Amino acid sequence: MDFINSKQDLINYFQEGCKKEDQLSIGVEHEKFLFDGHSNQRVNFETITKVFNFLEKFGWKPIKEKNNVIALKREDQSITLEPGNQVELSGAKLKSIHLVCNESYKFLDELKEACKKINLKMMSVSFDPFTKLQSVPKTPKQRYEIMTNEMPKKGELSLHMMYQTCGTQINLDYTSEKDFVKKFKLSSFLVPISIAIFANSSIVENKNSGYLSYRSKVWQHTARAGLPKYFLEDMNFEKYADMVMKMPLLFVLKDSNHLNAAGKTFKDFVAGNLSIVNNAKPTIRDFKTHLATIFTEVRLKQYIEIRSLDTCEWDCHCGAPAFYVGLLYASLDEAYDIISKWNISEVLNAYINAPKKGLNTLIENKTILEWGKIFLSLSRKGLEKRSIKNDAGKDESIFLRSVESILTNEKTKAEITIEKFQKNKNLDFLYEKKE
Repeated sequence: MDFINSKQDLINYFQEGCKKEDQLSIGVEHEKFLFDGHSNQRVNFETITKVFNFLEKFGWKPIKEKNNVIALKREDQSITLEPGNQVELSGAKLKSIHLVCNESYKFLDELKEACKKINLKMMSVSFDPFTKLQSVPKTPKQRYEIMTNEMPKKGELSLHMMYQTCGTQINLDYTSEKDFVKKFKLSSFLVPISIAIFANSSIVENKNSGYLSYRSKVWQHTARAGLPKYFLEDMNFEKYADMVMKMPLLFVLKDSNHLNAAGKTFKDFVAGNLSIVNNAKPTIRDFKTHLATIFTEVRLKQYIEIRSLDTCEWDCHCGAPAFYVGLLYASLDEAYDIISKWNISEVLNAYINAPKKGLNTLIENKTILEWGKIFLSLSRKGLEKRSIKNDAGKDESIFLRSVESILTNEKTKAEITIEKFQKNKNLDFLYEKKE
């Protein structure tokens, strides 16, 4: 068991995440809402258990917490539950968007089959358009009980985040600390652009919320979240370790139990000043647990996690990672050169405005629509340069069609949803077709 005795141990952990150029991988996580087939009611845990039981026929193995199946595992993939029984696929680390796309589609096909069997409906939006917060069925996971009690104290919409949102996360590697600094900074500057392009959460409680990404608005008022100004500066391993050390603990694990550690920081834990674990030093497992409770728009584990995208439809599960892979893995210097000239205050203002204004949000006298086209071109150039082809001889740039469609038509998924909703006030079109 590796114990953490100092901040340097955290820095070393991040350093160990460095990969060789030919080892760079892509990981994607995406979340879905499930609803009862006869109503618009969110599924409860009992129903989720039926879904998980059905999925075992595809080789998924159950993971239990106090006799409840709370996750599934298959090789390097996992299916987990968010607080309101949202289903999340955490994909394997893969070498190409072709493989990522195949993985996502396979999972979605399996989930779709489960829904058909159990008479459920699946929805690819980022905020539950029907259910009020108090009506969302809960997941019996210890960590969520603690989070439900603690998170609202520091963020007024924290519970809405936990129980009513879905998102997409993209996980990308770095080759060195210098490479990390560039990629992390670029990813942070691109947050408003991600929010705007991939906006897909406009309807709340059967009404137009006035936002294109209501999910992003909620996350801006969530504890331990947001886009700190120092993320837009030169964030290195030591600075991130400093932030992690100062970050209050939510909970710690002891004998498979989650214990409320509110009032203490990770620095206290490292110093041996945490009485609920008999002042024991944290392990690497404890550190990983703590890292997973930092909910910023971009975060560091032993890879960079980009967290600013709404959940989207099937083609977007390929298009969104493709957009970022093209930029961070193959057009990094050119993209970095662009954002290096931006004023940090303008980016932070765009971050606040993007959930409502979408593609019309301004950064440096250009709309996000204009900037999006510039970065899309760079991404395509990067993917063509990577020249990783499928069996038909097509490179990864084919997956940019969904992003290109949004920017060409100047209309996000959220805006299309609003238009359809205004015509008939019916949201059934948001459900995935069963066939």
